Amino acid sequence: MAFAERFSDLPEYAFPRLRTLLDAYAPGDEPMAMTIGEPKHPMPGFVAEVLAENIGGFGVYPPNDGTPDLLAAISGWIGRRYGVTVGPDRLMALNGTREGLFNAGLALCPEEKRGARPVVLMPNPFYQVYAVAALAAGAEPVYVPATAATGFLPDYAVLPPALLDRVALAYLCSPANPQGAVASPAYWASLLALAERHDFTVLADECYSEVWRNAPPPGILQAAVGADPERVFAFHSLSKRSNLPGLRSGFVAGGAKGIARIRKLRAFAGAPLPLPLQKVAERAWADEAHVTASRALYQEKFADAAEVFAGVQGFQLPEGGFFLWLPVEDGEAAALRLWRETGVRVLPGAYLSREVNGDNPGKGYIRAALVAPRDETRRGLIRLRDCLYR
Repeated sequence: MAFAERFSDLPEYAFPRLRTLLDAYAPGDEPMAMTIGEPKHPMPGFVAEVLAENIGGFGVYPPNDGTPDLLAAISGWIGRRYGVTVGPDRLMALNGTREGLFNAGLALCPEEKRGARPVVLMPNPFYQVYAVAALAAGAEPVYVPATAATGFLPDYAVLPPALLDRVALAYLCSPANPQGAVASPAYWASLLALAERHDFTVLADECYSEVWRNAPPPGILQAAVGADPERVFAFHSLSKRSNLPGLRSGFVAGGAKGIARIRKLRAFAGAPLPLPLQKVAERAWADEAHVTASRALYQEKFADAAEVFAGVQGFQLPEGGFFLWLPVEDGEAAALRLWRETGVRVLPGAYLSREVNGDNPGKGYIRAALVAPRDETRRGLIRLRDCLYR
């Protein structure tokens, strides 16, 4: 039986790969997971009530694009958060941002760019759906280093002009997963100018935008005021913002023509969010109190991390998101040692990156998630520090 060769170079996904690395060995102490970015803070208190009030909605097919009330709630949140107006024709509700990031790649990437195979840019390390979307669209994924030398954000402008002329799409995550770097207004403006010059579209993954340490991260929708709206698509999620990863709810905002293309593809091949879940999402986008409370818990854990890792060479707190990107000699070796000696489970940075010209920019790092309750997280960080940095 023949299979699609376009996906033949995909590595094993990060978490099965981690199980292969660790599960043959007993943990050195009580197991403690700091791997996956699954928020453990309390869900908003209104979830059960809203579900109960709208339980009958499971008996009908939901609208493909999102209900008018949900799109209005999203539009209202964008206005409050970023000070820009985005109408419902420029929005679509998503069944999780991963669906949207993938489908946007399929819907917006042309078959050719300047008579050649199109290119899709992405940072390295990166969220792995970017590469799969590029390959599914028949494009060439180009992995651009996002290292300490570049402020943990990719410098797309240094790429050869001939390559940039073939770029159709460029993914960018801010706050970055895994490093926590935040794109400044100047960075967004520079990227948009580059996109205009070389005629490509920016797909901004901003699902960590509401988890920040000192100041709310600027968004691409702010930077794009006055620009061609078809050049910018922003993706947001309730998974991290509202501690609702199981709700599978987010949205994409962009130009009306591009949104129409994404909606059309979803109508044929996607899975719209069930109506009761859309009602929960509507309520969540309209409420900030639970977001503020959750952010305060993260900020306490940032302070704990700063105390635990004080004096550790190369340690820095993230500007946003809830991961620590910790320097080590070899990420796989460090993760295995940490598991066998302490029971703490972290993700090797190489599992989030690709090797390019013999170099994997994540190899010398591990990623630790600050999602568990504060006391548990602090214990895990102390075990980690004492094992790897003492």
